[in-house]
This record gives sequence, structure tokens and C-alpha cells, in this order.
Amino acid sequence: QVQLVESGGGLVQAGGSLRLSCAASGRTFSSYTMGWFRQAPGKEREFVAGNTWNGGNTYYADSVKGRFTISRDNAKNTVVLQMDSLKPEDTAVYYCAAASHRWLSNVNVAATYNYGYWGQGTQVTVSS
Repeated sequence: QVQLVESGGGLVQAGGSLRLSCAASGRTFSSYTMGWFRQAPGKEREFVAGNTWNGGNTYYADSVKGRFTISRDNAKNTVVLQMDSLKPEDTAVYYCAAASHRWLSNVNVAATYNYGYWGQGTQVTVSS
């Protein structure tokens, strides 16, 4: 069992930055692929970024590539999403998720059905 708690959301102007953190409970954090997803009002939940058990493989949605960075610290059971150059279209509720796989391909890392654990979400609002 893994429990995930996100923090760091808020309101920021376009062009600004936010840093989201996800704290995970449990002693097997390094066994999980971790992902960040987001959901805007009226839209489906979409993949943002993910990395495999040791951070050796990282994946990004095209819409955030070059602006967002995912990282993890297995010793601290945390995964971080650094978001720079934010745009109004990044506004959404951001969710941290854990998949019970140490490694996922670039296709499977983006599929919500591969993630069995989800945080409660944190709101990110980017004003123009």
C-alpha cells in the first residue's frame, strides 16, 4: 500500500514557476514508477510526466517538454515536479500517482490504468 500526498500548488502568473511535491508512505517507494497527471475542468485526466524506479527513465508529455522536470528521491520517498514557464493552459488539478512497476515504457507510463495509487490532487492556476 502506498499513500500519496501532494503539495505546492497555487496561483501564479504566466511565465512563472511552481514546484509540486509528492510525499509517499511505505517502505517500497523505489519499487514504483511515479507519474504526474493533470485534469482541467471538463477534460480527461492527462499524463504530464513520469519516471521509473531509480529515475533513470523520464518521460514527458509534448505539451510540457522543456518546461517541466520530474525528479525523485527514493531515500526521502518523494517525487517532485518543477514547473517553469507556466502557461494559462497548464491550469488544472495535478495528481501524483504510483504504478506497481519498477519500469514502464513510454507508452505505458502515460496510461492511467497502470497506476494503482493516487494522491488527492493539488490545484495549479496560471493567470494570463
